[in-house]
Amino acid sequence: MNLLPLTLAQAEGGAAGSGQSTMFMPIMMVFLFAIMYFMMIRPQKRREKERKEMLNAVKSGNRVLLTSGMIGQVINVKESTLIIQISENTKVECVRAAISQVLGDDEKPTDLQPA
Repeated sequence: MNLLPLTLAQAEGGAAGSGQSTMFMPIMMVFLFAIMYFMMIRPQKRREKERKEMLNAVKSGNRVLLTSGMIGQVINVKESTLIIQISENTKVECVRAAISQVLGDDEKPTDLQPA
């Protein structure tokens, strides 16, 4: 008995069925990337943009919360650093990236969620 024709028939049938799966895989990859973009990448970019705007809007007289947990008032704004008065005779120079929140006059800092 010759099994070669039977094997070729099975191989041709498998090739016809796999044509659908080869088209399905790229479509599924694009779909998954789109979901990942709208669920992860886009919100992260929006948060980065809001943070950059907040840091650029800091001016003298603002109360700020630093990432170290200290709260102070901005005395002087330089290009990449700020002079912050923490208490009566204590001034600290820090980079802009060290600011986690800009506070109002009587506003208390909110608990930050870990990023």
